[in-house]
Amino acid sequence: MARSPRVRTSGRAGFRDRHGRGLRSSATGPHLPFLRTRSDLFDDIVAGAAQYLRELWPDELDDVVFEVAGLPHGAADRTFERWHVDPVRRRIVLYRLPIERLARQHESRQAGDAEWLHRAAVEGYVFRAVGDLLGKDPWDLAPDRYRDH
Repeated sequence: MARSPRVRTSGRAGFRDRHGRGLRSSATGPHLPFLRTRSDLFDDIVAGAAQYLRELWPDELDDVVFEVAGLPHGAADRTFERWHVDPVRRRIVLYRLPIERLARQHESRQAGDAEWLHRAAVEGYVFRAVGDLLGKDPWDLAPDRYRDH
């Protein structure tokens, strides 16, 4: 799935340049596909949910920029916000680490359901953030989204 041009990540690079030695190669080698990291998967889920909501609410979300960051700035206390909404700049920032690490884990997860539950949890935070921006209940944004599951 291609990323939406209006969903930006936090500026982390795909490869790092350590100590001026040049860019690092993939751990899988030059002939195999790149590994998909958790942060890549998170970015794709956010981009997909943002695109889905843009299609449902084109006028309200046309100029909204979605961003992904690791942690909120100045997160010194024990409470981490999962997202930040800036209504003036029309910007939503979702924080990956608090969403993924502090979410309630389902004890009875099966291997087949784990990916779907992760996707639903991340999309839920995107819906909540958009609901905050638009002043709507997140369930009213896309009432048929999870009807089949």
